Amino acid sequence: RSEWHPEPGKAVGLMAPNAASVAPLRGSEVLLIQRAFEPYGGLWTLPGGRHEPGETIEATAVREIREELALDVFELRPVLAMRLGSGFLLQVFATRTFEGDIKPSPEIADWRWLEPGQIASLPTTPDLADVLRRAFGLFEAG
Repeated sequence: RSEWHPEPGKAVGLMAPNAASVAPLRGSEVLLIQRAFEPYGGLWTLPGGRHEPGETIEATAVREIREELALDVFELRPVLAMRLGSGFLLQVFATRTFEGDIKPSPEIADWRWLEPGQIASLPTTPDLADVLRRAFGLFEAG
């Protein structure tokens, strides 16, 4: 199970986020991917990946979405930071501002635009439903 942290983007203990993901939102739908490889191979999740030296965590998010889906994302809003296993502190972002035509990389087995209620029957990464609830909530609040 993942562990939630109340202040998105902040270091937790001595650990700063070392991975980032993005929830691209379109109306009432979110873009989810099915990972082709480990970690989380075969599971549905938000696109994202590992931080590289010298980049901000926001830059990690932008780069990973471009590499995985050929989308450019803008106006990222921090949703939360969550610990995944013992080695990753994932910073989750959400946005309604993106452009490009989806061209999945080999890391992506499949992708779909889904409403949050449609994910119940899919194998997903830990706490994905709660993460999506928080992501959509950012935009409902203005």
